[in-house]
Amino acid sequence: MAMRDRVIRDEIHKDILVPSHHAVIIDTKEFQRLRHIQQLSTCEYVFPAANHNRFAHSLGAYHLAGQLTASLQDVQPGILSDDDAELVQLAALLHDIGHPPFSHVLETPEVFATYHSHEHWGRVLLESEETEVGAALVSTLGVQRTQRLFALMDGATEHDGVAIAPFMKEIVSSQLDVDRMDYMVRDQANTGAQIGGFDIARVLRALRVGDDGHFFVKTWGLPAIEAYLVTRYHMYHQVYFHKVNMLTQNYLVRMLARARTLAQNGELTLTSSLEKMLLDEHLDANGYASLNDAHVRVSIPEWAEHSDPMLSQYATKMMSRRDFHKSLRIEALSTEMVEVVKERIEAAVADAGYDVESEVIYARISKRGYMPYEQGIMIEDGGDASEHSPLIRSLAQPHERALIFVPDALRDSLEQRVREWIKPTQSSLVQFE
Repeated sequence: MAMRDRVIRDEIHKDILVPSHHAVIIDTKEFQRLRHIQQLSTCEYVFPAANHNRFAHSLGAYHLAGQLTASLQDVQPGILSDDDAELVQLAALLHDIGHPPFSHVLETPEVFATYHSHEHWGRVLLESEETEVGAALVSTLGVQRTQRLFALMDGATEHDGVAIAPFMKEIVSSQLDVDRMDYMVRDQANTGAQIGGFDIARVLRALRVGDDGHFFVKTWGLPAIEAYLVTRYHMYHQVYFHKVNMLTQNYLVRMLARARTLAQNGELTLTSSLEKMLLDEHLDANGYASLNDAHVRVSIPEWAEHSDPMLSQYATKMMSRRDFHKSLRIEALSTEMVEVVKERIEAAVADAGYDVESEVIYARISKRGYMPYEQGIMIEDGGDASEHSPLIRSLAQPHERALIFVPDALRDSLEQRVREWIKPTQSSLVQFE
């Protein structure tokens, strides 16, 4: 019996149409695995409802790629063949297939014994002859078009002598790609962060392909672009870089890194899944694709009871959300300033009888802001969006801040001392509170 076309009901975009030959790709175990990978990792410690997954997001990006390619074919007939429009949609569908459990947070050699970026793992899964998704791609597209899909994902300008226009890659990965548009709206809806949104349909309608093969935005679309960039700004500051989110991400990585050390020393027995993650130095496509968030979550209660104080400390925090470290509330704390005070902070924490290694936690927030010079957003009469908009110019400031987390009991006294220590080196440091 042939598969039927599908309509999937999505919380954000309402009806998403999936033709049967794409459903074959979606139904593979590697793609279905994305249901068990939380989009915002530990963000639910701040926003309890933010436990949506990469599966819904990938479908959303796929849907938007379909909307955008259809819009372009409509307003600029002949700019994009149906074949290439399909490849763009599938590139968007599969852009997150290689994410590790807990998405970006665990994408680190501190956790994975076989470490690769999620893009690299994604390609391994898609190129493999051993994976269901690899087989589904080739049976849907054939070898030649599958290779063209990979060339498109790599940002190549041609494949097998046939040009790939730059805007095709820009739909999947750029300042204004369908990936960001989907997660911005989806993450806002699921966190409940009321920060003003932007009209995706209007942004998509305002996009055109110029003679150079790159996107530009119709002048009337500028307010929609401003709203998009303002939303992005607020989502980073209020959600992604929320200090408790930064802290819990740290707990998670430190807990797993500790489990790995203990397991290597024979002091901890791991589940077979966590062995793959933490100990297997030759992890293959199928081994990687068998891992999801649940494999980590299931061990936390056990680790909370473990005799190792560091492992049990982090696991206990993740279970009860009690005794969290607190950040030093020092405005405009830079990485340079941290270097100046680091040793003295650690000495003070040690003097108070705490274990420095597990009780002082550093995090860095680095958001480069809107980057006009690095493939920015072009407006139709020439020039970057930032040249047309004072609002966008104000968002183009890079933003780097350091966070220092210490035990709650020490926060107030340390804060005072750090302010004193920083004063001489940083006369411009604005005192606040």
